[in-house]
Amino acid sequence: MAGSKGGGGGGGGGETIEYKAHEELKAVGVSVSSGSRGRLNKYALASAILASTNSILLGYDIGVMSGAVLYIRDNFNITSVQVEILVGSLNVCSLIGSLLSGKTSDWIGRRYTIVLAALTFLIGALLMGLAPSYLFLLAGRVVAGIGVGYSLMISPVYTAELAPASTRGFLTSLPEFFITLGILIGYISNYALSGLATNINWRLMLGLAAVPAFAIGIGVLAMPESPRWLVMKGRIDEARRVLIRTSNGEEEAELRLAEITKAAFGTTDSLSSNSGSSNWRGEGVWKELLWKPTRPVRRILLAAVGINFFMQASGNDAVVYYTPQVFRAAGIHKRKHLFGVTVIMGITKTSFVLISAAFLDRFGRRPLLLLGTIGMTISLAGLGLGSMYLASSSSKPIWAIALCVVAVCSDVSFFSIGLGPITWVYSSEIFPTRLRAQGSSLAVSVNRLVSGVVSMSFLSISERITFGGMFLVLSGITAIGTVFFYLFLPETKGKNLEDIGALFEDQRKSREIRDVSER
Repeated sequence: MAGSKGGGGGGGGGETIEYKAHEELKAVGVSVSSGSRGRLNKYALASAILASTNSILLGYDIGVMSGAVLYIRDNFNITSVQVEILVGSLNVCSLIGSLLSGKTSDWIGRRYTIVLAALTFLIGALLMGLAPSYLFLLAGRVVAGIGVGYSLMISPVYTAELAPASTRGFLTSLPEFFITLGILIGYISNYALSGLATNINWRLMLGLAAVPAFAIGIGVLAMPESPRWLVMKGRIDEARRVLIRTSNGEEEAELRLAEITKAAFGTTDSLSSNSGSSNWRGEGVWKELLWKPTRPVRRILLAAVGINFFMQASGNDAVVYYTPQVFRAAGIHKRKHLFGVTVIMGITKTSFVLISAAFLDRFGRRPLLLLGTIGMTISLAGLGLGSMYLASSSSKPIWAIALCVVAVCSDVSFFSIGLGPITWVYSSEIFPTRLRAQGSSLAVSVNRLVSGVVSMSFLSISERITFGGMFLVLSGITAIGTVFFYLFLPETKGKNLEDIGALFEDQRKSREIRDVSER
């Protein structure tokens, strides 16, 4: 494990007094969090916001493509299958970026990986906006997808590694807020630009994404590097300076540094050293994750992959991408009205993700996750039944249309309370430091693969079993996910990243730790 790569020195004589006291309190069952003072550190908040703005690029694409594809279909005269390939290709190709991002971020650092993600998406956005043909447009989405894959993994990992335990849930949920904000901006762009000529409006809708991508790539350079990555590289003094700025006092920073160093090297002797792991590039991580994992690592991987699988298998991305088609089938035909309804949905989605972020560190991950998935299950069932009624009715009654609109808004709202933010929080905080980047990249790769499969098959399946039947299937999948979360995901609220692994050692120990924490 990490100790074999640390190169940090010999015995335990170099432990700090603060670290010993911290360990003694933990040994007698007193839970001490290095973020226990609970104040929101402004520097950590600013850094988390800068990192999370990268996620606005995916959100904008999801939102704007839902409307742009209507005009692209008219402009290039493409089929439903080609529409699915165009929409889903970004998600499938983001699999490439998410797989590469773990190794890349272990090699060049978390901060420069965020810059790389923004610049890759910038190139993709320009290619899409200038596309003279369907194939050229598809190539732009492939490039943009790689950038999305990078950003989806690295933003929450960076934030989780920077944030104190007491505010980690709030700060690590910020990427989901910016995804929903990007979706809302995309909807607004659809509404504002829909009156332009068909061969101009969709190009502006897609090409404008290059502006925030450029700004993010430049702005991220002002952020500090992840202190945990700096420790793994043996740059202890730099890590200490970052922790002092992101903690509520120097004493808390020293406690956090001692915990990080202990977890990384198996000793705190490296606290006074800047050497020993400067050549570390994330070697051996895949072997520890997939070929010879310990029992806790297997459980961590199952939890991370599972939550990412069900996040996308619930169909949220597809629902958002194809909302105009769903509402058009429900009886709303004017495009201006379609885009107006999607703006309302975007506002609802953004509002609820803020509510979740505000209460994530108070109520914990599990309660909000279970509340969200139960709400999604009911909402998708209501949407399915409402869509079925409208499909069999020639009159299209207002109450049935209203039911579908409310059900869609309810579905995305419950997603924003639970699966949306908590997937990024949970999968970025449960892996050990040495395995975090590449473990998270594997989990996010599953997320992207499932999102692509659902997005690229949604219309085809819906044409065979109707939209109503598709939503009922998604409702059933979400119900299964709720059971999975209840059985396999322990609570991580308030835990230091270095302590979370113990929750996955065995069920009995997990319950004992939870009981001690609650007392």
